[in-house]
Amino acid sequence: MSDPPQGPPPGPRVILEEEQAQPAPRLDFGWEQAVVPVAPPRLPRRWSGFSRATAGVAVLVLGLAALGVANFVLDQFARGAVQGWLTLAVALVGFGLIASAGWVELRGLLSIRAVDRARAAFARQDLETARAETLRWAGSVAEAAPLQPALREARSTDELRALLESGPLQVLEARASALGRNAAVQAFSVTAISPSPGLDVLVFAWRGVRLVRQVAALHGLRPGLVGTMALLRRVLFDAATVAATDIAVDAAARAVLSNKLLQQFAGEAAAGAVAARRMLRLARVAAEACRIVPPR
Repeated sequence: MSDPPQGPPPGPRVILEEEQAQPAPRLDFGWEQAVVPVAPPRLPRRWSGFSRATAGVAVLVLGLAALGVANFVLDQFARGAVQGWLTLAVALVGFGLIASAGWVELRGLLSIRAVDRARAAFARQDLETARAETLRWAGSVAEAAPLQPALREARSTDELRALLESGPLQVLEARASALGRNAAVQAFSVTAISPSPGLDVLVFAWRGVRLVRQVAALHGLRPGLVGTMALLRRVLFDAATVAATDIAVDAAARAVLSNKLLQQFAGEAAAGAVAARRMLRLARVAAEACRIVPPR
C-alpha cells in the first residue's frame, strides 16, 4: 500500500473576482456565414450569333443608305440650291422618323430590363436598388403613384413587397384578368365560327400578341416590336405547356361523340373553349412576366 499524503488536506478553492469578471470565450462555428443568403454571381451578357448578324445587317443597310443619300444630296446641291435643300429636308425627315422608331424600340426594351433589375434586387435583398427601381416604376404607373411616399419610407425589401402586393399589384392583376376574359370571349367566338384552322391560328396569334402588349402597358411598359418579342419569349414555355394539355383535351372531346353532326358541333365548341382557356392563361403568364416584384 502507498503511504498517505503528508501535510494538511487541501482547502477549498477560492475564486477571485478578477476571474469572475472575465467572460467565457465565444464559440464561433461560422453559423452566421452559413445562413446569410448569398446572391449568385451575375453572368456577363453576351450577344448571340443571331443578334450580331442582325446588328451587322442593320449597320450595313443603314450605313450604306446614309452614304448613298449623302452623295445624292451633294449631287442635288451641285445642280441647284433649291433642289439640294429640298433633298436634304426629305432625307432628314426620313432618317429622323427611322431614328425615332429606333428610340421607341430601345426605350421599350430598356423598360423591360429595368423590371429585370428590380426583380433581381428583390431576390438578393438589395434595398437601395429595389427602392430606386420601385420608385421609378411607380412614377410611370397611375395606380402606384400615390404610394411613392410610403415606398420612400420602407425599411426592407419585404416591406416594399408588402406595399406593392397589397396595393397597385392587386389592381393591375384584376385588370389583366379582365383583359384576359375579353380576349377569351373573342377567341371562343372566332374559333367556334371560323371555317379554317389556319385562320384560327392567325386570329389567335394576333389576339395573343395584342393581349401581351395590353398587359405590359398596364404595368407601365411600352414595348415595341423587339420588346414584345422579348416578352413573348418569356411566356413561350408556359404557353407551350398549356397548349400540350389543350391538344389532349380537344382530341378527347372530339373522340367522345360518334354522331357526325354532334361531333362537328361539339368539336368546334371544344376548340373554342380551348382557345379561351389559352387566352386566360396567357393573360396570367404575361402579368407575372411584367410584375416588378418576383413571384414567391
